Amino acid sequence: MSIVTASMVKELRALTGAAMMDCKKALEATQGDMQAAIDHMRKSGQAQAAKHAGRIAAEGVIAIAINAEKTSAAILEVNCETDFVARDNDFKKFADALVKTSLTNHSDHLIKIMSQSLSGSNTTCEQARESLVLKIGENIQARRVALLSASTIGCIGSYLHGDRIGVLVALDKKDDVLAKDIAMHIAATRPIAVDEKTIPVDVLQKEREIFAAQAKTSGKPAHIVEAMVSGRLQKFVKETSLVHQAFVKNPDQTVGELLTTQKTTVTAFVRFEVGEGIEKQTADFAEEVKKLSG
Repeated sequence: MSIVTASMVKELRALTGAAMMDCKKALEATQGDMQAAIDHMRKSGQAQAAKHAGRIAAEGVIAIAINAEKTSAAILEVNCETDFVARDNDFKKFADALVKTSLTNHSDHLIKIMSQSLSGSNTTCEQARESLVLKIGENIQARRVALLSASTIGCIGSYLHGDRIGVLVALDKKDDVLAKDIAMHIAATRPIAVDEKTIPVDVLQKEREIFAAQAKTSGKPAHIVEAMVSGRLQKFVKETSLVHQAFVKNPDQTVGELLTTQKTTVTAFVRFEVGEGIEKQTADFAEEVKKLSG
């Protein structure tokens, strides 16, 4: 039997729009044959749930689970098609149980999570998802999950802005109030890293290229262009690094200065917002009718 890899599952999901566990099972049943797996999914009893999977799911909720010691936490995004379903109690309960499953099993691998028993249930996470799809009639997908840990002398704080924005923050000191304040700040300001040292190199390179292209249009000499690029890059770093941002509850103080006065540091953070990066489809029904009648 062929080994089913994560890349194969990803490819089949892209081709069919079906859930990851459905794709994995189909590939296993067909010894890794992609076309046979597609045919298998069409014939299987799971097709009823899979038929919804091609529809864009850009609404949803962010769910958070933290252990009693506040040293380990999970954050997860579950998507649906409409904000009406995002407010549905059964949908929210599913999201909460799913993130608890991630925390309990200390797993941030969605395929593995969906194969595990749903927290507080006798069914797997994937079976629960399929049942909810059939009950509600919308595409429902677990999109992403992340785990965060703090040392035994530290703590994790969290903040949920409604159900659409969620933040986890790890401090190297036990201070629940400060951790929550920092999490609220991150929810509002969208930093991409703790400081300039932790900004991904590819992000800095991309911004440098953009700034260089912009600066060249000025017609200035090369050394002036380089100075302009460096200045804009420094500004970008300060605006997107958590420690350099003005603290939302006291703009006269940076987050870094606040952390220094409290003798602590942020070791890591995670910020999820519902639908980030998902391109929503907008239907022009008049145009569709014209094409069909043409």
